[in-house]
Amino acid sequence: MPMPQKIPQLLPSEIDAYRKIRRDLHAHPELGFEEHRTAEVVCAELRRLSIEHRTGVGGTGVVGMIQGRGTASGRAIGLRADMDALPMDECTRLDYASRHAGRMHACGHDGHVAMLLAAAAYLQRTRAFDGVVYLIFQPAEEGLNGGLEMVRDGLFERFPMQEVYALHNWPALALGSVSVPVGPAMAASDRITIRIKGKGGHGGLAPQRALDPILMAGHVIVAAHSIVSRNLDPLEAGVLSLCGIAGGSLAGFNVIPDEVVLTGTARSLQPEVRSIIETRLRATVEHVVQGLGGTATLEYEPNVPATVNTEAQALLARRAAADVVGEDNVVRRPLPSLGGEDFSFMLQQRPGAYIHLGTGDPDHRHGLHNSNFDFNDAALPIGAAVLSRIAELGLPLHNNA
Repeated sequence: MPMPQKIPQLLPSEIDAYRKIRRDLHAHPELGFEEHRTAEVVCAELRRLSIEHRTGVGGTGVVGMIQGRGTASGRAIGLRADMDALPMDECTRLDYASRHAGRMHACGHDGHVAMLLAAAAYLQRTRAFDGVVYLIFQPAEEGLNGGLEMVRDGLFERFPMQEVYALHNWPALALGSVSVPVGPAMAASDRITIRIKGKGGHGGLAPQRALDPILMAGHVIVAAHSIVSRNLDPLEAGVLSLCGIAGGSLAGFNVIPDEVVLTGTARSLQPEVRSIIETRLRATVEHVVQGLGGTATLEYEPNVPATVNTEAQALLARRAAADVVGEDNVVRRPLPSLGGEDFSFMLQQRPGAYIHLGTGDPDHRHGLHNSNFDFNDAALPIGAAVLSRIAELGLPLHNNA
């Protein structure tokens, strides 16, 4: 794909080196807060590049620091990449497929690390910016909120930055395209556990003597799945899905159990939508189950807040993307995703933007969290260039600097 000539240029040797690092990380995936080898790979490369860095930030996180040629601004921005893999088996049969059962880079975080390292190589070589760029290698994005742990560990106090940016590969977008929403980019993600208690009994001999929690669960499922359609403004985004049910025994074909447990997720882009979903779900569960003679408890666990891009930083990221892929390849009406992302905790502390980098092509059709997924290496220099260009635009180097 042709690109404008003013973009940050990676050397061919750099692209090849970081492709090899990416595939090495893919073969050795590590779960959240266990990214010891991954962190050491990062640190080894930062040492090779003579980039100062700190380890153990928020657990296994690493933060590198590059000083630009200019120092007058006194400003700094952060560029973040997540490092962890998912607890699932890989089915790709690639030469560099995971060597560890039950662990796989099915979300492309291996590519994110390689892109940020490639950007670091370019920025360290050119230093064409005024201020400091912090390289944030974050642990435990996949459900364990490593971003929050880095914030709690003093990320923004120890490494004072005014803005923070992150980039995620996005197979649903064509390779070479970039999307940067203004406002919500990813959804708030909440976890739901509903425990329904009744009274067990014989399902054939005397069902009338039982208080059937499976029946109650069925009514809760139907009623809960009407909450979004009948309580939210149709123009607002919200999702409530009950995805798991456990109760009784497949062997006990005539045994009504005492308890059924439902699990699920809720997604929203606006705080008021999040509140409506929780409030209506609590009322629905309580009254439906009570009306059928049982009792119920709802554990509604807020996981991550919505990932909200601030306008100025989102527009800067779009400018950077346009410099790399051309204006026609920047999505004109970018839409948010209802996936969750713990980069939201960083954006609650500092303005910034979350970027979707297109990676889809005929050879990379599998979506994220799929056992056949593999990061598209053709996107590596594009993502690295976008990150580098954000640093140059965000910390402009004046001629007299």
